[in-house]
Amino acid sequence: MPVNAPTTNTSVPRRGMLLDPGMDLTLRPMRYPGFYDHYRAAIRNTWTVEEVDLHSDLSDLTRLSAEEFHLVNRLVAFFATGDTIVANNLVLNLYKHLNAPEARLYLSRQLFEEAVHVQFYLTLLDTYLPDHDERAKAFAAVENIPSIRDKAAFCFRWIDSLTHTDQLHGSQDRRAFLLNLICFAACIEGLFFYGAFAYVYWLRSRGLLNGLASGTNWVFRDESMHMQFAFSAVDTIRAEEPSLFDEDLTGQVTRMMEEAVAAELAFAHDLCGDGLPGMSADDMRAYLQYVADQRLARLGMPTRYGTANPFAFMDLQDVQELSNFFERRVSAYQIGTEGTVSLDEEF
Repeated sequence: MPVNAPTTNTSVPRRGMLLDPGMDLTLRPMRYPGFYDHYRAAIRNTWTVEEVDLHSDLSDLTRLSAEEFHLVNRLVAFFATGDTIVANNLVLNLYKHLNAPEARLYLSRQLFEEAVHVQFYLTLLDTYLPDHDERAKAFAAVENIPSIRDKAAFCFRWIDSLTHTDQLHGSQDRRAFLLNLICFAACIEGLFFYGAFAYVYWLRSRGLLNGLASGTNWVFRDESMHMQFAFSAVDTIRAEEPSLFDEDLTGQVTRMMEEAVAAELAFAHDLCGDGLPGMSADDMRAYLQYVADQRLARLGMPTRYGTANPFAFMDLQDVQELSNFFERRVSAYQIGTEGTVSLDEEF
């Protein structure tokens, strides 16, 4: 054999764990078929903003009391940038460190869905706030409205926690990534957005803003699937590296959840003031604590609050049984792509 001639290695290279550094490009043999199933389910859930009719909401806006309009104004101000923050974390952290091509397929799809949500909320603001100056205030809410600024600061702190981490080499790096993943799944998408959904469905329960509720149904489905994927990733990491899941991690996650509940409760006080019919900051406190316990239970961690769901109007969006939501046939849902899909099919 000539000197420096290449040698042939017929052995199959070892494929590492989900958080091992690198960029695995090989989809076959598939290591994590469950992630691929999440991707396929998301494709079946395709929708477009053009399917949502907000025109019926225009007359409702004129019927709102000053307190109700304040709530709606604050709500759409949060929506204006909320999904963009989530998208930034997808690009800067999750896609970078989840080393499985099937996981990255799903994250690519999730990024598209976040873009659709941003478009939906842009359309929402254009419809609800036709005045240019009012829209400008809504888009600047993360800088000018304290309750929204504090929620954004909470998000940015966890995004920035991985800014200088190019690869997850040791347990400290991997714990930091786990906390980021759990924060965005359980606290931001799983608590901040669910709090926002509760306001939307409260309005719907009073016969108001059905167009907003219709679009939120689609967003709700997307966000629920985002959580399911992220929790599946956490389950995978737990199976591969159980030593990461110790009492210290549980304590950090519990404190993180407490901070998220406090930030969202401050937002509730801003929105609800002295209280509205069927919606008060105290009611929202109970609901947020209820949701927080559901997230902790899904992570296999002790619950913190032991609070019941105070909102009967959230029964159809019950966060205890997310899978049941997907199994229900909802006639208002339409697929946004060619072909057919059974909404009785398990996701």
